Amino acid sequence: MNKKASIWSYVSVLIAAVLAVVAFARGSLQLWLLSGVFAAWILWIAVKYGIPYLKLQKSYHEARKVIKKNRARQTGQINFPDVSDSVSQVLVRHVNYRISAYLQSAYPDATWEWCEEFPERIARRGGKGRIRLFGVPEYNYADVSLTQDADIGFDLLKIVPITELQRGSEDTQTLPKKQEPVDPQVWYENQAKDVLKNLISCLASRGHHSLTIKENGEVSVKQADGDRVQAALKNVPERMYWARLSKVFEREGIAANITDAGMELSWL
Repeated sequence: MNKKASIWSYVSVLIAAVLAVVAFARGSLQLWLLSGVFAAWILWIAVKYGIPYLKLQKSYHEARKVIKKNRARQTGQINFPDVSDSVSQVLVRHVNYRISAYLQSAYPDATWEWCEEFPERIARRGGKGRIRLFGVPEYNYADVSLTQDADIGFDLLKIVPITELQRGSEDTQTLPKKQEPVDPQVWYENQAKDVLKNLISCLASRGHHSLTIKENGEVSVKQADGDRVQAALKNVPERMYWARLSKVFEREGIAANITDAGMELSWL
């Protein structure tokens, strides 16, 4: 009722203004004044009612969006993005750093490696996985528990096999015979860059700071119980080219040191 009364009061003001112009103005002046009166009245009505109406509509739509989002959360109908393989690898490395920090807080020289074939599944969904420990006195394995709430737990284990199995395939594996010497930069770009980049990222997340490339192409790291082969590179340049090869690694931000055992690469 009040809203209708206010509208009619504005209409009455318009009528009064029109009557005043008609009564006191003549000719072209009358037309200009009438046009001005109508324009001013329409502008005033737009400011008085139009702008609040638009604001009300905007608030209404925003409120509807919030309500829909809350309903989706309550019913669990939220579409989460698919986790790609690359994101899974990043997630595993974050978990690796947490495991390394936990172990090295008690055992500063500790390193480790996954015994699981697909650790990214545990990192994404939670669960329990086994890791092998190195540099941890009295223990050689641990069960790591991950929850959906990002909690992490450890059960240290000492596993002693009944019989020591020989390392057949790992120790006796033969590498292809060296081919003709190649340029160290070309060899690194074509055969070593991707392998070493991924291997260094993985080793760093497990607490390692160096690896050694041997003349036969084996890539090994030092563990508490000795060297352990992690990968094998093909067609490694002969030792006479290692001085040039070390420069290639240094340009990539990797410190290289030539030793009797091979070429040692280190990182922070």
